[in-house]
Amino acid sequence: MQSSATPPQSDVAPARRQWLVLVVVAVVALWLAGRAAQDGWRPAALVVVGLLLGATLFGFSFGFATAYRRLIAYRDTRGLRAQLPMLALATLLFAPVLAAGEFLGQPVGGAVAPLGLQVIAGAFLFGIGMQLGGGCGSGTLYAAGGGSPRMFTVLAAFCVGSFWASLDMGAWQALPDWGEFSLGETLGWDRAAAIQILVLVVIYGALRRWDSSRGAAGVDPLLLGGLLLAVLNFATLILAGHPWTITWAFTLWGAKSATLLGWQSAGDAFWSAPFQSGALSASVFGDVTSLMDIGILLGAAAFAAATGRFAPQWRLAPLSLAAAVLGGLLMGYGSRIAFGCNIGAYFSGIASTSLHGWLWFVAALGGSLFGVRLRPRFGLAN
Repeated sequence: MQSSATPPQSDVAPARRQWLVLVVVAVVALWLAGRAAQDGWRPAALVVVGLLLGATLFGFSFGFATAYRRLIAYRDTRGLRAQLPMLALATLLFAPVLAAGEFLGQPVGGAVAPLGLQVIAGAFLFGIGMQLGGGCGSGTLYAAGGGSPRMFTVLAAFCVGSFWASLDMGAWQALPDWGEFSLGETLGWDRAAAIQILVLVVIYGALRRWDSSRGAAGVDPLLLGGLLLAVLNFATLILAGHPWTITWAFTLWGAKSATLLGWQSAGDAFWSAPFQSGALSASVFGDVTSLMDIGILLGAAAFAAATGRFAPQWRLAPLSLAAAVLGGLLMGYGSRIAFGCNIGAYFSGIASTSLHGWLWFVAALGGSLFGVRLRPRFGLAN
């Protein structure tokens, strides 16, 4: 006879699962940090930053795809408005360090890329993909880490699409572009930061007036989440020497998987370049972006388990699975040719005062408009 003090078996199993996940995450995170520490204290510290990013993203459900979708479908600007103070704070934190070019002896540089047709095309494809996939670059990682089998499908397709795009980079880079344009380098960092923050304030006010929702009283948790992400992006900048990026690791993982299947990189212009060739031949644990992405997965899993929310749903409707694969492929391909995703191109690009970040945002919003209209065809609600 079962004691009245003993929880029903249906309650015990989920609790055991949460503890098991926490233990596994702790062991893997300690091993990963130790492995990273072989290359110095900075890589180990970046693993910790990745863990904190994953916990923050999951804990605040901070997603870019949902923010764009609710803006388009319901004129609900809350999610997008939460991104604007995040961008403003990151701009303020980045500007003096980028102006100096170093921090405590560590050389630093911003996320700056050319303005061109490939950014427009890539961000547009990414916008479609993140609506079909149900997550952006960061959203895919934290949702997968939080226990979503569907988002692991998106992640796998993301890697395939990103690797596929790397094989086409020569054709995309042959398209016309207008060169790199950094407000900080052109106007001076003080003036550039002031102008960009003023623009963000104006956009915030316009979105606030256009918003169809009343919003909740008090401080918006999404706002707090965005500000934490800005601080963690700054931590990435001063530790890694560059701002937070995500999708390079997906390209690398795709290439390493292709190598295992017999693909040869010799003769490919993209993978013959010194950085790419070195990364492909080295251990994945020597790649900073890979370390941080794995950290995000682990941080999200830990937060999900600690709050009792690690509950994988294994039943996937065929149309939803198809949308996951297509969305991942489009995001992977688009982010590679657009020099990044919602993090590397949009968040870090704008924080670095690079105009390609603003161009990415406009094009991704256009792609999201198209993607939102496609979602019902795959049985996905808006």
